[in-house]
Amino acid sequence: MAFDAFALMLAMLALGMLFARLRVFPDGAADTLNLVVLYVCLPAAVLIHVPRLRFDPDLLGLVLVPWLLAAASWALLRLLAPRLRLRRDELGALLMCTMLGNTSFIGYPMIQALLGAQALPHAVVYDQFGTFVMLSTLGLLVLARYGGEHPPTARGIGLRIVRFPPMWALAFGLTLMPEHPPAWIASALERLSGVMLMLVMLAVGLTAQLRLPRDEVGPLALGLGLKLVLLPALALGLALAFGLEGGMRQVAVLESAMPTMVTAAALAISHRMAPRLAAALVGYGIVLALATLPAWNFVLQRMQG
Repeated sequence: MAFDAFALMLAMLALGMLFARLRVFPDGAADTLNLVVLYVCLPAAVLIHVPRLRFDPDLLGLVLVPWLLAAASWALLRLLAPRLRLRRDELGALLMCTMLGNTSFIGYPMIQALLGAQALPHAVVYDQFGTFVMLSTLGLLVLARYGGEHPPTARGIGLRIVRFPPMWALAFGLTLMPEHPPAWIASALERLSGVMLMLVMLAVGLTAQLRLPRDEVGPLALGLGLKLVLLPALALGLALAFGLEGGMRQVAVLESAMPTMVTAAALAISHRMAPRLAAALVGYGIVLALATLPAWNFVLQRMQG
């Protein structure tokens, strides 16, 4: 099941690249697909998951790990940006693609394959209270701050967040949406959210390039190293500091080591934040994760004794 998820993503990515090469779709098709995701699929996913959120105080350490990793990524990239002469749009793309990992579509089946079904509840906590909530909060802040040609004012950032469709869905999901809506509504939302990954990967493929301009190779290497190596290492340190043991420690590290969330990359692309770089971070990240995830699991198994 875990590698089925990788296979589907790679297949849709390859199809997108093939269609782009053959010019099957008209110009701007990737933008249209991303708008469908932004206005339809992502709000549907928010309305499904947000009303189901339940927090157990015993899991606080596990919940804090992704948020602290996001803070570390933000601080490190902001520090390195002037030294590496990163463009504003490159910094925004790197923030979106390193802070947010694919902790559900790839994360759930990978955790089940590597650790067993008993570890899935911990993966859900990491994803729902970490990655998913961050997408709807920090992700919107990054898009509002780094999307567009010029830095917005504080009022401009606030307006962009308020006008962002998933934010409407988040507000509705936290207040009026029932945990168990009528069957026809639940079914419709599931169907709409279910096509999100395929649309996003197709859109990423339409904009992806195997050969990046020389000035974007460095940011690509930085993003991949941060997402697949440095942040998981920091997650291991945080897990030890919080006293997480057994399955919780393994989940914290492995979920942090997942490749970039494709929806985060799609949102970066739709906001004109280094589209080629964001697409490359997804494509290369998925391929490299086939090696780095088993490597991190090996390290964790050795630590378990």
